[in-house]
Amino acid sequence: MSINKILNFLECMAKNAVKSQDPHVGTEDENAERGNWSSKREYMLSMIGYAVGLGNVWRFPYLAYKHGGGAFLIPYVIMLSIAGLPLFFLESSFGQFCSQGPINVWKAVPILQGVGITMMLVSTFVAIYYNVILAYSIYYLFASFQYPLPWSNCSGWGMNTFASVVALQRTSSMDETGPVVWHLALCLLLGWIMIGAALFKGIKSSGKVVYFTATFPYAVLLILLIRGVTLEGARNGIEYYIGTQSNLTKLSEAEVWKDAATQIFFSLSIAWGGLTALASYNKFHNNCYKDSIIVCVTNCGTSIFAGFAIFSILGHMAHVYGKPVSEVAQAGFGLAFIAYPDALSKLPISPLWSILFFFMLITLGLDSQFAGIEVITTCLQDAYPKFLKSKRGLITVIICVVLFLLGLPCVTGAGIYWVNLIDTFVAGWILLVAGLLEVFGLSCIYGGNRFIKDIEMMIGNKSAIFWIWWRSCWFFITPFVLLVILGWSVYTFTAPTYGTVEYPEWGIALGWCMTAFCLMWIPIVAVWRIAKASGGLWQRIKSTCVPTEDWGPYLERHRGERYGRPGTDNINVYVISNKNTTRL
Repeated sequence: MSINKILNFLECMAKNAVKSQDPHVGTEDENAERGNWSSKREYMLSMIGYAVGLGNVWRFPYLAYKHGGGAFLIPYVIMLSIAGLPLFFLESSFGQFCSQGPINVWKAVPILQGVGITMMLVSTFVAIYYNVILAYSIYYLFASFQYPLPWSNCSGWGMNTFASVVALQRTSSMDETGPVVWHLALCLLLGWIMIGAALFKGIKSSGKVVYFTATFPYAVLLILLIRGVTLEGARNGIEYYIGTQSNLTKLSEAEVWKDAATQIFFSLSIAWGGLTALASYNKFHNNCYKDSIIVCVTNCGTSIFAGFAIFSILGHMAHVYGKPVSEVAQAGFGLAFIAYPDALSKLPISPLWSILFFFMLITLGLDSQFAGIEVITTCLQDAYPKFLKSKRGLITVIICVVLFLLGLPCVTGAGIYWVNLIDTFVAGWILLVAGLLEVFGLSCIYGGNRFIKDIEMMIGNKSAIFWIWWRSCWFFITPFVLLVILGWSVYTFTAPTYGTVEYPEWGIALGWCMTAFCLMWIPIVAVWRIAKASGGLWQRIKSTCVPTEDWGPYLERHRGERYGRPGTDNINVYVISNKNTTRL
């Protein structure tokens, strides 16, 4: 028997040993240690579900209306081309190439490994308050199983009163915490139970759930659009959104371009770590370039499509109240939990439309949460693979329990102030810093041309012409755009408020502490890496900018001549014991 056959036989035995011990690895998985997506469809639906979130429904339509209607699509598409898509392609390729999460991928540039920690911490903070928004949606869903709807006799400030007093039981300021709002706490618990159940077996279980959660919102949006366009006044709403009211002169305003870039950046979930984590479970030769195009186009198309469904019904609401659309159009919480529910309550069989709408919000939120929690579990398992590899279910349960407890202050009387505070100080320009360092680290320190060669190992060789655009973006255009947006965001930053309620000084200070806590790991890890290196200061810095010895494709057979280790013959060899299986 030849040595190759012996090695292949050992590899097969190792795979079977791993799979018998780890229920999160399938029999057809290419990577017998980390596992892979069960199918390409599950990966694509998970990515689309992660990218398409609440912001597509409650923020983009309002921005389009605010910034010139159809004219807003011009900067939106341009920013997608020069910032969104290049970063999306870069980040998903990064994770797929080495089959590692957002922390371990920085073995490519060890001095920047703190960027991965920042991404994980941001995902953790966001998961805390994002599930509170999910709890709001669950509460409104249960409240919709009544006829008439509880808020059907409210309008304008009356609807606002229902949301603040009945649903949130909001206190007058952040200084006044108030008791836990138990109906929201129970909804929050239900949200975490759903997430824990869906992620108990990692991507093997969440990949099945997304068949429903990633597709259901499109069915609801289509139903709402069909119903909306048949209503009186719908045309006025659509005209305000993206019709003849379009104002091209808005394109001369810097804020329009800044908002377009910001919406693209946050809508695609760039620099959160989720793209890297989800892509790390792909098979090595998956076409990540094609996937990036499909997901980004789908995400932006969904935003535009959702706007028609939203504004057609808001137009009808404006008609009923005899007000211009501008007086009923809102963004964020105001649209999802005040304006739109109010509009739906004016329709025949209003509970049906309300149930569909809030069920849609729940599915949108769940998809985003799946990836956010996957970031945390992937980072932990990558850090301690031998100990945690077969304990994914337990890790997921512990994470959900801890985050549920941390989220309880967000369902007190002052909860909405906490949600708004975390959203402002954590899910804002921290991500711009992480994204800027990510593209700078790969294009300038690691080497853009080297990274392109890595991508070609996965998707095949491409012509020089093919890479011209991507080189231009990664080396020049995208970093410049991010730098401008970051500078603009910092320059125009003002202390957050919730409506007319101002935050206390200790609240603002706490917000800055959260920002510092997320960002401080970037310099801390860099200094730690330099301190551990040997030689003079400059030599130490240089050594921390060079990939570690184990950087490269996860499996030996994919490492090729560029990353092959001496003596391995590019074949995976395993040592099999009674307790575990180790890749050599």
